[in-house]
Amino acid sequence: MTIRRVLIFAPTLVILFLLQSYLWVPTYEDQTRGNPNRLKEYITASIGDAAILNPILSADSASSDINTVVFEGLIDRDEELRFRGRLATSWEIYEEAFFYVNEAANISGLGIAGAEEVLVLLQKAKTQDYPTNPELQASLSNIQEISIVPAKEFSVIRHEQKKEDDTGPAEVKIRVSAPARVKLCLGRVDQDLFQNLSRILGNEYFSSFNGQSFITVDDEQWRSKRAAYAQEILPAIEHNPIVVFSLRPNVKFHDGHTFDANDVKFTYEAIMNPKNLSPRVPDYEPVKRVEVVDPLAVRIIYKRLYSPALGTWGMGILPEHLLNDDALRMEAARLGKDPDKFSMRQSSFNRHPVGCGPFVFQEWKSDQYIILDSFDDYWEGPPNYKRYVYRIVPDLLTQEMEFYAGTVDSYNVQPHQVDRLKDDPKYQSFSGPSFGYTYIGYNMRREPFRDPRVRQALGMAIDVGKIIDYLLHGQGERITGPFVKQTDYYDQAVQPVPYDPQKALQLLGEAGWKRNKEGWLEKDGRRLQFTLITNSGNDLRKAVLAIAQDAWKQIGVDVRTDLLEWSVFIQERVDKADFDALILGWSMGIEPDLYQIWHSSQTNPHQLNFVAFNSSEADDLIIKIRQEYDHERQVAYCHRLHEIIAREQPYTFLYVTKWTAVLDKRIMIQETDSQGRVVYKKIQPTKTGNYSFYFNKWIKLPEVPSFALDG
Repeated sequence: MTIRRVLIFAPTLVILFLLQSYLWVPTYEDQTRGNPNRLKEYITASIGDAAILNPILSADSASSDINTVVFEGLIDRDEELRFRGRLATSWEIYEEAFFYVNEAANISGLGIAGAEEVLVLLQKAKTQDYPTNPELQASLSNIQEISIVPAKEFSVIRHEQKKEDDTGPAEVKIRVSAPARVKLCLGRVDQDLFQNLSRILGNEYFSSFNGQSFITVDDEQWRSKRAAYAQEILPAIEHNPIVVFSLRPNVKFHDGHTFDANDVKFTYEAIMNPKNLSPRVPDYEPVKRVEVVDPLAVRIIYKRLYSPALGTWGMGILPEHLLNDDALRMEAARLGKDPDKFSMRQSSFNRHPVGCGPFVFQEWKSDQYIILDSFDDYWEGPPNYKRYVYRIVPDLLTQEMEFYAGTVDSYNVQPHQVDRLKDDPKYQSFSGPSFGYTYIGYNMRREPFRDPRVRQALGMAIDVGKIIDYLLHGQGERITGPFVKQTDYYDQAVQPVPYDPQKALQLLGEAGWKRNKEGWLEKDGRRLQFTLITNSGNDLRKAVLAIAQDAWKQIGVDVRTDLLEWSVFIQERVDKADFDALILGWSMGIEPDLYQIWHSSQTNPHQLNFVAFNSSEADDLIIKIRQEYDHERQVAYCHRLHEIIAREQPYTFLYVTKWTAVLDKRIMIQETDSQGRVVYKKIQPTKTGNYSFYFNKWIKLPEVPSFALDG
């Protein structure tokens, strides 16, 4: 009887508890009355906890929220999306280009030519006028210095995997007798340089260079790879774009240590260290080396053309003195762990970060909150808010109630609430299309997702239009591919997968899946069955989960579903590629570089191509996009990549949402004018819709200023 009574009354008790808990939440007025510092405290809420507070290791939005204000990069973008200096005050971009002298090639009017003759020819060409070829003239005018790198002999060791019956890698010694090279110092990066110089040296001067003739492989079993070795060690041409950053003086980390160029170099090396498993490796792999010029100058030399280069240095910079090899070995010894196996991923730093951003880490209580305090020695001046509290509130209804009560200062409005809240006079509202999209991703390592017909069919079975109309209340748009829809990189001509369950069944039939007597699809006696997962705390994804499950069951697919807590979802399932299919979203940047998400080399644990998409043509386009400096050509490559991914359907692309955020009208921008008077301004979003761009200047006032009462 007792058990039965509890079962009967349990729902009522839960409802009463929830109602009471909302009544117990103190109002904003109650908070400020008992704690005047509440005016200087900003509280925000997230459905999921951070995973790792280290900018080179994190890959989730909650961690990024914290890392953005604890750490600082060399640059970021201003309100007009132009690059501006942060830890760097200025930068210079230029190029050093090289080519090997090809003494086997005939040069028109000169015949076979050595290094000195080629140098003289190019110097004379610079003084000539090419009225019929402005491209060549532009390349020649851009050359500031021409010199010769003498011929030299050296040895290189390469490691190759032995045959299956052997153990361990083989060391292959390669002896090189490199011919002379011509070095060209350019005032700016010129991706068409060698194409234009071919008009002087001959169309086949560079392509006919035979690097194999200059290398010797001692071990006979590896001589068949001479061509590959030559291409790597003696490339006929080489572009080396260079970025030199001048760094801001007297910047302090939160522990008082002075930031300098060594920290920049260390951050790059930490990203590239394979022990750390950084998902940022693709952004920095094109770097040839990072050189410390002096404590306030760093030179980054690239080994090939890489158009997104500058933007990657928005990465938060790590403190070298806290995370170098000596520091990690000492930490490993304190913890009783093997120093040789201990990496940055195991460091306690990731739960007690130290950066040089505007806020200092104070406390992290898992699944409850993260507390940051303003950094008084921040180079740009301390933020107006003295404390930043990041609360973990998995339930969106609870977030909403706490926002109304004032215990949370901002709220991301759900689609069904937009019409009600966007015009509420108590709040200031911000909205716009998201830079990103929501999708269903299929693990292409597993059956049945290796067959593109299955992936296509699963997409055709879902009525995305109804999801947007009824689930998003019209606050979304269809999306068909991997680029930000507001940019010209996105191909508007690509049509979305149509809603057509009958065509879906036809495609599945062509793939060998037939309905049995019970109505389930089978192939070779095995039912078409898999599990679709997503994270808990997101009502939209939870609803899409149910809609997809129902749609697929209607065509005979046996789908199980599972909701997982955010950190488990990311760390145990996504990072380890341990899933069949999942619902997730990408928050995108402006640049069209998709290497991390779509290149076939990025399918390992902790990397972002966790669906294991693999296409040689796509790989080639991804590389071309990264190396292309001409915008029109880059857009053309993007459109072709969009077409390929839309055709292959590694994702069912669902929608891009329109976001709406609301803040109390008492939150304003506080500044000091030229006469030293405090002035207040309304918050205005940037071109990308970023309304928190001036967050360091935000403050919450006791009353709404009169000028902000209307509108």
